[in-house]
Amino acid sequence: MRTSTRTRYRHFAPFAIITSTALLLTACGSGSDDTTGTAANAAAKADKIPTTDVVSDIPKDEAAATLLPSGVTGLTVAVAVGGTPPGTTYLDDGKTLTGQDVDFADAVAKVLGIELKTEQAGFEAILPALDSGKYDFGASNFGVTDERRKTIDFVTYINDGQGFATRSDSKLAKITDLKQLCGLNVATGAGTTFEATLEENKKVCTDAGEKAYKVQTYSEQGAIWSSLQQGRSDLVMSTINGLRYAVAHQHGVKFLNEYHRLDVGFAFKKDTKLAPAFQAAVNKLIADGTYDKILKKWGTTGSAIAKSEISPPELKN
Repeated sequence: MRTSTRTRYRHFAPFAIITSTALLLTACGSGSDDTTGTAANAAAKADKIPTTDVVSDIPKDEAAATLLPSGVTGLTVAVAVGGTPPGTTYLDDGKTLTGQDVDFADAVAKVLGIELKTEQAGFEAILPALDSGKYDFGASNFGVTDERRKTIDFVTYINDGQGFATRSDSKLAKITDLKQLCGLNVATGAGTTFEATLEENKKVCTDAGEKAYKVQTYSEQGAIWSSLQQGRSDLVMSTINGLRYAVAHQHGVKFLNEYHRLDVGFAFKKDTKLAPAFQAAVNKLIADGTYDKILKKWGTTGSAIAKSEISPPELKN
C-alpha cells in the first residue's frame, strides 16, 4: 500500500459515507447546492475495509520486466481517492491508501520490479495530465471508450461498466433504453463516461417528442447519494461494481441493472512505450493466480478478464 501526505478525506453524511467514490470512481464536476459533510464523524464506515495483503510477496518477472523502456526503475501513478471499497480509500490510519486499483497498480510494479510513487488527483485532472508527463499513468477505474482512445492508451485489467440505482421505494425498473429516463433527473459525476453517455443521448427523448432528462453533476461524491435520498434526483448512473456495493451495504437504495459493460484499464499518454510491459505484467498476475486473489479480496470476481489487452475497441452491448 502507498502512503499519502494529504489530509484525510472528510466524512460524509450517514447515507453518503458508504456510497461515495466506490460508487463513483469517476466523480468530479459541479452540481446543485447540496450540503454533504455537514454531519458528522458519526458517519463511520459500515464495514471494515479488507486488509489482506495480496501484493507484497509477488516476485519480479524478468520476461515482463525486459519489456520496460531502458532505464525505467520507477513510475508515478495518479489515483482519485474516495470513501469506500472497492474504490481507492484510506485505511483507518487516515494516511495509507488502499483499494482495488491500488492493489493492481502495486502488483504490476512488483512484477516489473520497479518503485511506484502514488499521487492523489481529481479524477477529471488525471487524463489531461498524462500527456504533460506529470504522471506516468493513471489507475482510477478508467473505462476504455473509443473517444478516450483517440488521446489515451490503455492496458486493461478488469471489466466494469455503467449501471443505474435508485431509491428502494421507486417504481423504476430495469433501464434498457435511455428513453426510459425522459423527464427524470439523473445524478452522476462530471468528466465521466456516465456523463458523456447521458449528454450524447439526450436527443432520444426530444426526438420522441418527450421532455429530455436532466443530467445532474456534483463536485463531491457523497452529494450524488444525498441528492437521490432527498428526492432531488430520481436515479444515479455510476459504476457497476460501486452500485452493487451500495445496495449490499446500506438500506434505501436498489440496483436497477447493468446498462453497458466497459473494459477498465491503466491509462497512459498516447503511444506510450510502457504498455507492452504492463500488459505482460497483468497477464502474469492472471496466470499465477494473484489476479484472482485481488478480485476476491474486493468482491469483484464478476469483473475478471481472461487476458489483458492494449487499447481494445470499446465494448458494444
